[in-house]
Amino acid sequence: MTTQPDGEQALLEVGTDAGVLVLTLNRPGSRNALSPGLVEELDAALTRFSEDDGLRAAVITGRGTAFCAGLDLKAYSAATADRRAPAALIDRVGRLAKPVIGAVNGPAFTGGFELALGCDWLIGSPAALFGDTHVSVGAFPGGGMTARLGHVVGVRTAKAMSLAGLRLDAEAALRAGLLSEIVEADLLVERAVEMARSVAAANQDLVGAVRALHDDNVDRSVPEALAAEKAALEQWRAQGGRRGWSG
Repeated sequence: MTTQPDGEQALLEVGTDAGVLVLTLNRPGSRNALSPGLVEELDAALTRFSEDDGLRAAVITGRGTAFCAGLDLKAYSAATADRRAPAALIDRVGRLAKPVIGAVNGPAFTGGFELALGCDWLIGSPAALFGDTHVSVGAFPGGGMTARLGHVVGVRTAKAMSLAGLRLDAEAALRAGLLSEIVEADLLVERAVEMARSVAAANQDLVGAVRALHDDNVDRSVPEALAAEKAALEQWRAQGGRRGWSG
């Protein structure tokens, strides 16, 4: 386990496994809420992930009974609080050039929910729970909630979650397409790492190309998406599967 220089337990546990970076939010007493220190450590870990070619996929999870409760209100609740750093961090997760899997071990609320939505896909334990409290606490969402949630669960469910506080437990999240699968709590991270290892072991140019197509085709009609896929296939063949495929 990573520790702070003074010997205190780190706010973020960082591990590696066969090309996979495993990041565990480690503020269980605060339900892994994003404090300035945790934001800084997570941002540094994502920089390492982006710059290290040996790291090909990442897993984000939480220690204890929660995934992430959102922003630490002790640090960010004041009207004058500077929330730019956590907002930039949450936005960064969704813009990473490599796949990230979220292993949702418990509640993911508000900013923590936005953090989860930035992942390429999510698996959850039976204790996974998703909610958006922005409107109920008088905060405007700025980490991608209105941009991503409707694409995943549909705009009507997204409105119900954001405006009326509808929460989705693990089974409801699975039905809505928010979770890809539900795994028992003691096997959750192991399963996420197993999936990430499969990504890390594959041709990385192909991973990047297929991932980009999935993302880009979300907003295309089926005929447009089919045309984009055929064009990408021809480009891939012309490149011979070599590095340098432009997407």
